[in-house]
Amino acid sequence: MRTHIYADESGNFDFTNGPGASRYFILASVAVTGHAAESDLLELRRELAWAGEPLPAGFHATNDKQRVRDRVFAIIARHNFRVDATILEKRKANHRTRATAARFYRFAWYTHLAGLAPALSSTSDELLVIAAAIGTGDMRTGLYSEISIAERNIAPASSIRAAMWPAATSPLLQVADYCAWALRRKWERADNRAYDLINDKIATEYDVFQRGTTTYY
Repeated sequence: MRTHIYADESGNFDFTNGPGASRYFILASVAVTGHAAESDLLELRRELAWAGEPLPAGFHATNDKQRVRDRVFAIIARHNFRVDATILEKRKANHRTRATAARFYRFAWYTHLAGLAPALSSTSDELLVIAAAIGTGDMRTGLYSEISIAERNIAPASSIRAAMWPAATSPLLQVADYCAWALRRKWERADNRAYDLINDKIATEYDVFQRGTTTYY
């Protein structure tokens, strides 16, 4: 059986306390074995277009109006899937880990896959990871490298492949975006309203530096 893993992130690669710098970098993935939610989200997009909400790039939680978010979360609520989140408080990452954005991004994926791949490989012999397209070629190379490592060392019973797609091309990447947004609201603002709508789907929510006490900036 093949499990599809759609992933997106929230937060930026600004490692300062300056305005606009996120405190956390959050990697969220949605694991599904079917794609029923896609048709419902596409139908909603068509309905909203008729109502004057064209959404030319699909759904994006940060930019969508609240009335649109409410409709998307209602669809998310009625479908079954697994959400896994890796939470990194950026100021607790040492200089080596955050030497470049690509290195930090690769570290986030290594940590995420170390927990996720073994859990899913126990029930699926094929894992396809589809990540929202991001940043530079170094970041894309880092993702593919971590997938290869995961296949060899973390989940040898499964075949793992990866792809990067623009989020606008996939409704399930947009679901991952919504989940990452809900998690960001919780961690950055202590606002649980959206988080509570997906809480029953969250399998893991791993705070990588939870035990760390040293901050580097």
